[in-house]
Amino acid sequence: MGNFFPRWTNWLPLKLAIAVVFIAFGVSVGVAYYFTPKYTRVGYEPTQPVPFSHKIHAGQLGLDCRYCHSFGETSSHSNVPTNQTCFNCHGPGKGNIRSNSPKLEMVIKANETGKSIPWVKIHKAPDYVYFNHSAHLNRGISCVSCHGKINEMEVVRHDQPQSMGWCLDCHRNPENNLRPLEFVTKLDYKASDLKRADFYKGLIDKKVPVDEIATAIGGEGSKADSLEQIVALAEKTYGKEVTQTEVGTQIKKHWQIQPPDSCTACHR
Repeated sequence: MGNFFPRWTNWLPLKLAIAVVFIAFGVSVGVAYYFTPKYTRVGYEPTQPVPFSHKIHAGQLGLDCRYCHSFGETSSHSNVPTNQTCFNCHGPGKGNIRSNSPKLEMVIKANETGKSIPWVKIHKAPDYVYFNHSAHLNRGISCVSCHGKINEMEVVRHDQPQSMGWCLDCHRNPENNLRPLEFVTKLDYKASDLKRADFYKGLIDKKVPVDEIATAIGGEGSKADSLEQIVALAEKTYGKEVTQTEVGTQIKKHWQIQPPDSCTACHR
């Protein structure tokens, strides 16, 4: 009786084993690239070549984020400050700040040679993700929402996971993070610090109909004819202090903020 299986099947187990090894290797490489922890490494806090303290500059001195990261409102990316930005305050000369400090040696040398300071990048989106800084800043998403309270960090660290799920949580519920534009770079902002009457007066001054404001506060059927009635309705709904939900809901409704939550929002 002849063999039931042809001779070439003798090599089939070996071929399958080799195929499994290559497939496993490919999957490992893909996972390492597309799901690498370096993009979601909360707590990552590298030592920078120049000991720049955000706690002193952004916190104690109140330096606006946009002075150093000047492209954030107009570009898809937020730039690392140039040597000249540091030199504006710390360059040698009358009135300049601590220009002889040994901590600034690299800044001085970089300005003389024209070479950039090799800052270590902390926040980095994967190559397959599109993120636009200006679109977020110009709609009321603060630096704090993604980077944490930089003004309290001596050394900047990776504060939020910035994973796909984390981004989608915000896109689905943007009112949890939205704030008035004038407070986008005010890192210690709290909604409870706002005066309710001033907040709603600002909306009315921008021609937002009073009845639409009332609807956003109390839902369909809620009505108001004046600022006083709006404030009374809001106090009844949210309590005595202004809340983040209260502010975020109004901004979301009247600025028509509808963040996309489909794949094409970030994967282009």
